[in-house]
Amino acid sequence: MAVTVLSGTSGALYYKPAGTSVELLASAFPASAGNITVGAYLGFKVNDPVTLTYPAGATTTNCITAGAKFVKTYDATTGILTLSATAGGSALTATAQPSGFGALFATIAYTDYAAVGQVREWSFEITREEIDVTTIGQVIGQYAPFKTYITGFADGEGSASVYITSDDTSLGNRMVEDVLQRQQTGAAFRLYTDKQSTEILSRSIAMEAVLLSASFTINPDDAQMVEITFRPTGAPTFDFSTTV
Repeated sequence: MAVTVLSGTSGALYYKPAGTSVELLASAFPASAGNITVGAYLGFKVNDPVTLTYPAGATTTNCITAGAKFVKTYDATTGILTLSATAGGSALTATAQPSGFGALFATIAYTDYAAVGQVREWSFEITREEIDVTTIGQVIGQYAPFKTYITGFADGEGSASVYITSDDTSLGNRMVEDVLQRQQTGAAFRLYTDKQSTEILSRSIAMEAVLLSASFTINPDDAQMVEITFRPTGAPTFDFSTTV
C-alpha cells in the first residue's frame, strides 16, 4: 500500500501573544462606565480578539457581557482596559458590578491561536532525563558490566525563524517583542506539521510556553530574520492523529 510522505510546505506556526491572559476579581470590573482593571504592563494590544468569561454562578446583570470581544484600549501604566463588541467599535459599558464569584475568578484571555505568516521554519526537540540506577555487587566476568538506567522527566525546547516586516502590527514582530515581555502568561504555540483546512485533519503540537531568546541576523543579502527560542511550561499536547 502506498504511503503519503508529508512535506514541510504544509507546516505552520500559530501563536497566542504573551501577557494576554488574566484572572480577575469582581472588584476589577466597573460599576459604571467601561474601565476594567486588568493590571499594569501586560501585553494587550488594541483590537486583540479576547474572550471574557465569568465563573459559574456569578451575578452579571447589567455588567459587560461575557463572550468574544475586542480590546478597545489598554493603558499599560494604569492597567486599565476597555472592550468593544467589534474591532474598532465603541467601548462597552456597565451599570452594575458583577458579584457571586466566591473563590473563583473571571478571565480575559486571547481568544485563539492566530497564524504567524512571517515564519520561515520552526523546530521542536523533546528530551528525557536518564537516571542511573546501577547497583554494586555485580558478578565479575570477562567484560565490563554495563550501567543500568531508567527514564526520568521529559523536557522540550523549540525555535522559530521569524522575518521582520515593516508592518508594526504583524504577529511575527510581536513575537519578537514578547521575548522581553515581563509577564508572559498567555503565550502559547501550536506547531503544525501538516495544516489542513479542517482542524481535525491537521497534525500539531500545542503548548503554553515561555519565550527565552531572540537572536538577530542582519546582512545586506538576506531578509532580516530573528531566531526565537521557547520552552513549554508544561506537558505539550501532541495531536498526530487525523481520525475523525
